[in-house]
Amino acid sequence: MDTHRWWRDAVIYQVYVRSFLDSTGDGIGDLAGVRAGLPYLKKLGVDGIWLSPFYPSPQHDHGYDVADYRDVDPVFGDLAEFDLLVGAARRLDVKVLLDIVPNHCSSEHPRFREALAAAPGSPERARFHFTDGRGPDGAEPPNNWHAMFGGPAWSRVTEPDGRPGQWYLHMFTPEQPDWNWRNPEIAADFDRTLRFWLDRGVDGFRIDVAAGLFKHPELPDSPDPEADARTRDSVNPLAWNQPEVHDVWRHWRAVCEEYTARDGRERLLVGEVSVPTAREHARYVRPDELHQAFFFDLLGAPWDADAFRKVISEAMQDIAGTGSTVTWVLNNHDQVRTVTRYGEPTPEGSGLGPARARAAALLMLALPGAAYVYQGEELGLPEVVDLPDDVLTDPIFRRTGSRARIRDGCRVPLPWSGQASPFGFTSGAEGAAPWLPQPEWFAEHATDRALADTRSFWHLYRDGLQLRAALPQLGEGTLRWLETGPDVLAFARADGLVCAVNFGTAPVPAPDPGTPLLASGPCPPGVLPGSTAAWWIEGS
Repeated sequence: MDTHRWWRDAVIYQVYVRSFLDSTGDGIGDLAGVRAGLPYLKKLGVDGIWLSPFYPSPQHDHGYDVADYRDVDPVFGDLAEFDLLVGAARRLDVKVLLDIVPNHCSSEHPRFREALAAAPGSPERARFHFTDGRGPDGAEPPNNWHAMFGGPAWSRVTEPDGRPGQWYLHMFTPEQPDWNWRNPEIAADFDRTLRFWLDRGVDGFRIDVAAGLFKHPELPDSPDPEADARTRDSVNPLAWNQPEVHDVWRHWRAVCEEYTARDGRERLLVGEVSVPTAREHARYVRPDELHQAFFFDLLGAPWDADAFRKVISEAMQDIAGTGSTVTWVLNNHDQVRTVTRYGEPTPEGSGLGPARARAAALLMLALPGAAYVYQGEELGLPEVVDLPDDVLTDPIFRRTGSRARIRDGCRVPLPWSGQASPFGFTSGAEGAAPWLPQPEWFAEHATDRALADTRSFWHLYRDGLQLRAALPQLGEGTLRWLETGPDVLAFARADGLVCAVNFGTAPVPAPDPGTPLLASGPCPPGVLPGSTAAWWIEGS
């Protein structure tokens, strides 16, 4: 692979660090656990890993409330362990991406503490969005915006003299105050953070809330104040997707290019970009901005051939047209697991969900561009939907009291081996229980069992990744849609490799009869069973 273009068709594995592998026995995954798991990931065949935040944090939102951007929280290790992880990954030719959180920090960040101790109008408060409230005594929030995780987007502070004071903006939780990116100090400090980690050898960054950062300078009322909370997405046009954000990504791209010029290793910026259309998405991946941005429309598409064809076509037209490649995802740490989302399986993972998830994985790996795989998807893990209320940690649950769309169920620690919890996740017989309880049925999805069963999800992913690396027509390029009957989606890649998916439940004739190179389920020549994907060489 050309080292200057490695990211364009790379497959990156998302490591949710606290749930991957625990090396210390405290029940929480850590960086040493990630290092121990690198041979497993290399065997799977991924090109790199994206690490969820491991910075010092009070963990109100599991690390997305950062108290220090240039260190490691002791629960996950230290900088020396981080350096060992990067070195081990380099030896295995596995790229390392860090999760960076520029929209907001922790309410325990030293700069926010300084702001609380300072007076209204001070330089310390100008680093955040502090402003007076409305009403005769300032007791009402400055505007009607709602936070994505429930409740108003504003909290009032008590001033140093004990009086009720100004309000500060937090588009997620009160423990996550938003930075004021109109203050040049913020850009300068994040520049130092980027260079700190680039100097330690990272290959790039996944950027949290990449369409955020800037707010409308006048902070006016929203015409639909509940939109963010209702959709749990960044849809308030006054709080997200402001035009000034593109200048930030141009500067960050220039920083990455500076490091690439030194040693020839291209550093990657991939953004979490939530915008209404693929055309707006494409603006973030113009040649001088982000290298990639996650295309969430495939993740959100219903299990329907027409819906999949529509979102794939739009992505190929609008995003690939910028010179970037589409960055496909089916799941991440904020979403219901794919097996559960595509059907209504039993807790153990039966029903249509697993078959559809297998087919969707094969389809994603056949598409031109890059792909990101969330940990546990290669094991076919379903969502854990019955966690007791008293173990839930998601701030959405704490702020709303509702279990709807909470994220703990996809973050339960991975099962590695054995028949009972902790399933090899945590070390030693005396180790603490995993930070979220693992159900008994996790035994059916444990890594040791998956590796031993050639029909497992793991082998489907591994075989797909091996073929993707071996067949040049599965790299960059375009696709050509094939004529099919109802419920079937089929496209050809260069040199005639075909990917076909039957979205129905009944078998249908294959669009180009032949012996499959790889199929997501039993697939005789010339037949495409229901909820199955397969790869062929056209006309074989």
